[in-house]
Amino acid sequence: MRKPLIAGNWKLQKTIPEAAELAGELKNELADFTGADLLVCPPFIDLGVVGEEISGSPIELGAQDIFWEDTGAFTGEVSGPMLKSAGCSYVIVGHSERRGYFGDTDEVVNKKLTAAIRSVIIPILCVGESLEKREQKVTKEYLRKQIGASIHGIGYEWISRIVVAYEPIWAIGTGLTASPKMANETHYFIRELFAEHYDDSIAKNLRILYGGSVKPDNARALIAEEDIDGFLIGGASLKADSFATIARYSIL
Repeated sequence: MRKPLIAGNWKLQKTIPEAAELAGELKNELADFTGADLLVCPPFIDLGVVGEEISGSPIELGAQDIFWEDTGAFTGEVSGPMLKSAGCSYVIVGHSERRGYFGDTDEVVNKKLTAAIRSVIIPILCVGESLEKREQKVTKEYLRKQIGASIHGIGYEWISRIVVAYEPIWAIGTGLTASPKMANETHYFIRELFAEHYDDSIAKNLRILYGGSVKPDNARALIAEEDIDGFLIGGASLKADSFATIARYSIL
């Protein structure tokens, strides 16, 4: 039985005081929560204060990105050992915004995935197709290539620990929506790909999150689908009540 993971990606939001306030509210809302894993991924600058605020709660700390080298002359980057020392147990890798705005290729994502593994941080590998790819009806071919390149060289020991997040980029902020059935079909296909690359056991136990504009009003229907194991939440993670509501729906 796969345990749900409810992860909040705060993106470029929250100053240090604002982050501390939100983290405190989340801790109060979810102090006794069980049944699903909880995670927040604030901006780098907020990691320290958020880690302090959620200490002693069921909420874990994650980062939004990682650099592929551990040390060196790489101005502006943050490494795995740095994230580990800040208390991060997870890191988002290959988010669609990193791929789209900052040029993270599948090869770069693979290097970042390897860096997370090297620092014993669980990577959340983001994959997903654009509206153009969806309209061309090449979603499966695109995901096959994207996932294959991203996980190249990752062995059995660590592939069993990573998390995948499916982001249908075409359904984020466009007014278009992926129905629960449509999302689940893609999750099932992703699971099949991991069975091809590894084996049925790896695929069966792989947690695949959905990351397409998740809100309290669609979370319950999505999580009811067999192959959706939780969420990577954007805007709805910036308010304690909406994040907590989604978390509670995940265990109903």
